[in-house]
Amino acid sequence: MRLEVRRLVYTAVLAALAVAFQLGTLPQAFTGPAINTILYVASIFVGPFSGVIVGFITPWVALMTGIMKLAPAVPVIMIGNASLALVSGYGSRLNKYVAMVLAAAVKWAVMTLGVKYLLSTGTNIPPAAYASLTITQLFTALGGAVVAAIVLEALARFKHGKVQS
Repeated sequence: MRLEVRRLVYTAVLAALAVAFQLGTLPQAFTGPAINTILYVASIFVGPFSGVIVGFITPWVALMTGIMKLAPAVPVIMIGNASLALVSGYGSRLNKYVAMVLAAAVKWAVMTLGVKYLLSTGTNIPPAAYASLTITQLFTALGGAVVAAIVLEALARFKHGKVQS
């Protein structure tokens, strides 16, 4: 039971950190990789469902605060985030670096298919939003993977008491 409380607390802290990054006035080139970094850390350090939870919260916060103005894209982003969380979280058991790259590609593919589905239903998606929800996702997820690799290494050293004083 104690372990589950710890996971819940870690998840809450990571979700709060993700929301803090979203609410900042930084450009997507910074915010996107930061959110993806948090998704990777939640998924690999805490567990895949921690990443899913954080990945479900962030698009809703973006919609509710006016950062995201395209409501039909929220489920697409949620599914993209969940795919990243599940692939990186479960795949990290074999190789976390390969899992993060694969997760970035899967997130991009899932979101691109989701956006194309929205377009096929007549949803109006402006060109800038289309780019932001498709190819940009691949680059922000890969950027997040690089930062997450560094953060996860530091967390592993800290967890195992290898931090130099």
